[in-house]
Amino acid sequence: MIATGSKTQINDEARWNILQRKAQEVRVARAFCLLRSNGIEPVLIKGFAAGRNYPESVIRLSIDTDLAVAAADFQRAYEIAVSSDAEGLAIDLHRELRHLDTLDWEDLFENSKLIAIDGGTVRLLRPEDHLRVLCVHWLNDGGTDRGRLWDIYYAVENRPADFDWGRFLDVVSRRRRRWLICTVGLAHRFLGLDISETPINIEARDLPAWLVKAVEREWASETKPIPMEATLKDRRKFIDQFKKRLRPNPIRATIEMEGSFDAKTRVFYQIGNFFMRIAPSYRRVADTLRSEKLFQRKDAKTQRRKDEKI
Repeated sequence: MIATGSKTQINDEARWNILQRKAQEVRVARAFCLLRSNGIEPVLIKGFAAGRNYPESVIRLSIDTDLAVAAADFQRAYEIAVSSDAEGLAIDLHRELRHLDTLDWEDLFENSKLIAIDGGTVRLLRPEDHLRVLCVHWLNDGGTDRGRLWDIYYAVENRPADFDWGRFLDVVSRRRRRWLICTVGLAHRFLGLDISETPINIEARDLPAWLVKAVEREWASETKPIPMEATLKDRRKFIDQFKKRLRPNPIRATIEMEGSFDAKTRVFYQIGNFFMRIAPSYRRVADTLRSEKLFQRKDAKTQRRKDEKI
């Protein structure tokens, strides 16, 4: 039965949001229990952690459960994450925070906090640290996903009363500080985030022209970035993705080359980024092709056995 009344539609949407949140909560709690039972204490980032800042009326769906662990625990945690015990948990494991933050893991972990959810407790970064991670992650994706900019919007809009702007901005390099301020500024410019009561009210409005144009160009583009190895069976998509990589996304290139948003040109960052990414991309494509050939051989062998029995 399809509901036609607005009240019924609203109620159905609210119920759907509740069910989705509950499913995510259960998955996250299970992932923590699994790693803790093996003596590993993870920290939850992005996804469900970002969704906690959203209002109840807005659902922030996440497919993966993003967990960061200490470098010393990573290999063991990875083996657990890909084992049958982790089936259905979709754990995306991070070796500490890698490029997403430059603060020492020990500092981040000591400042993290435990929160209660249905099924147990989970560990989150403190709000200031997590906002840094959300900003850099969004930039590292090239600013291509307008929807994920809401992660930054709600993290600032619903920040706790004791939010420490110094902790958010002053523990990283000057270049990264500028990245963070600009990301908040983009949320202000495009989503209407109120920054009038923040100490970066003026700085966040001063956005580099190239950054604004790059974001608008990415949002208008019909060719969204997807892994090259996922396009091997579609020649048109492969060509489109190859062309897109010939001139790397200027935002992503700047971030991955630890560049300055205020540099006069992006060209050198893009050139460096192109050569930095070409070898890993080639390996992924080659590995995918080898895997497909191996599968085809096995499939052909199985078919021959079936034919022989007949």
